[in-house]
Amino acid sequence: MDLGLRGKIALVCAASQGLGRAVADELASEGASLILCSRNEKAIRGVSDELALKSGVETLGFAADLSVKGEIEELIEASLKYFGQIDILVTNTGGPPAGKFDELSHEAWIGATRLLLDSVLNLTRLVLPGMKERRWGRILNITSIAAKQPVDNLILSNSLRAAVTGFAKTLANEVAPFGITVNNILPGYTRTERVEQLAASIAKKEGVEPAAARARWEAEIPMRRLGEPSEFAALAAFLVSERASYITGSSIAVDGGWIRSLF
Repeated sequence: MDLGLRGKIALVCAASQGLGRAVADELASEGASLILCSRNEKAIRGVSDELALKSGVETLGFAADLSVKGEIEELIEASLKYFGQIDILVTNTGGPPAGKFDELSHEAWIGATRLLLDSVLNLTRLVLPGMKERRWGRILNITSIAAKQPVDNLILSNSLRAAVTGFAKTLANEVAPFGITVNNILPGYTRTERVEQLAASIAKKEGVEPAAARARWEAEIPMRRLGEPSEFAALAAFLVSERASYITGSSIAVDGGWIRSLF
């Protein structure tokens, strides 16, 4: 299936590893030019060079902390100077700290809000005018299964991912007449560095091995295994493609059946 991505310019956030890296790989294989960002300058430039060499697409690696508005502005300015436009935005960040409500300070909530919600707002605000002008665009937010079914001990993520969902659903209706789609993709327990960190955090609190935490998650998943980043990236590439032009305002899980709700 030709997804119609050749020649499109895609900004993929947090692309040095994990789900962001997997999405970047998939988009590169479809011929999209890439702007890749991460807080780790050495890592993101390495990924950028690797994808350019492997796939033959044009890439730009840029270091930015997405919780800082000024760094987002620098990222978009550099991207537009280099490529001239951004057709596809894939928002993504690392997750906030785990913890229960009475374990988390006001400052932790502010930091998580800047990371998970403000980053999406600031990125979208800067790319949307160009998409409207060209009457074509794709915005895809990588959130979490926590947005549909809260996960114990992740109150920051549960709360703020849900806020992104509400924003995206509302924005999707506002920009649909311009040929722009806005969707959320919800990863379940996937074999990434973030999941390994969560397993280690749980293991430390409970005095068990990380493997025990992973086994507990696998027992909750109907497919009885963690997902692979490439499985997630396949859907992400479709949702930002020409083929998905009539899908907007949706939140789609890639979770092996973990979410139990009907919708």
